[in-house]
Amino acid sequence: MLSFDRIPIIDMAEIDQIDGPGIESIVRQLRKAYGTAGFAYIVNHGVDPLLIEYLFQKSVEFHSLPEEAKMKIELNELHRGFIPINTSTDKNSQLAVVTKPNQSESFIMMREADRNDPAVQMGDFLAGPNQWPEGLPGFRETLTFYFEALTHLGHKICRAIALALRTDVESFAAKFEPPTTFLRLLHYPPQSPDSPGDLYGSAPHRDFGCITILAQDETGGLQLRNSQGNWINAPFIKDSFVMNFGDMLHRWSNGLFISTPHRVINSSGKERYSCPFFFEPNINAKVSPLPCCITPEKPQQFESIVYGEFLRTELQSGYNRHALTD
Repeated sequence: MLSFDRIPIIDMAEIDQIDGPGIESIVRQLRKAYGTAGFAYIVNHGVDPLLIEYLFQKSVEFHSLPEEAKMKIELNELHRGFIPINTSTDKNSQLAVVTKPNQSESFIMMREADRNDPAVQMGDFLAGPNQWPEGLPGFRETLTFYFEALTHLGHKICRAIALALRTDVESFAAKFEPPTTFLRLLHYPPQSPDSPGDLYGSAPHRDFGCITILAQDETGGLQLRNSQGNWINAPFIKDSFVMNFGDMLHRWSNGLFISTPHRVINSSGKERYSCPFFFEPNINAKVSPLPCCITPEKPQQFESIVYGEFLRTELQSGYNRHALTD
């Protein structure tokens, strides 16, 4: 693994190109960025800046609600709703001794699925409807529009990833039909300058999924760790997303793509808001190193797993009061 001291920027303007120099450039940049840093800023991604602005407005409105109003939709067994502060902890972190809960609160939505949805009828893990707060006009509509836009972008990025891994595009896309998707509205209160060193907005961790596409405000606080153990800041860049790959792509690529440790410490003295969108394989997808990524020089490093089974374990270990069961 090569080290890095800055986060690359990838121009996605030609992401819709089927072939040609534009998409070839994106593919080359993906290979380099996610084989070294595991993170990149993506620009010219096609998502309307006004929609992102409205999303942050709705996040501020939600987190400004009284605690009792938010607790009416506390996180349920379908992993949807409100997560209060001091209730989520990365208990499996191998990057730091984590004994204190994350200093953040959040709202989570997933793909909307009613009783007639095939995933609900099959009894798939986490398939079902979302919970929505009362008294916030336009909240559901704004989040739904954004969710659909990011899902569309996620599918296009997956095609570029398949090209970068030199695997069959259609077979790889089938692993995401439909994808497992989460949108999270995070609020980080300011941390006191004299806070203990082991108190984090979000404790050091690797994302366990596939693709994270993060919209962040101008406050700062996100940091990622390079292979030398140094923490690199990921400051706000206008009209960009911060995109990182998680453990599933590390596994699929047989270690070629990196799942990079990162953390959040909000020492700005201001409120911090961020909106990560997680684009993951179908809940029933089997994930194992792609044959094209296995060579005599790089033999298979990982066994096959079912994504939904892995996800269940991760979610059960991450929330103090919200163990997910059947």
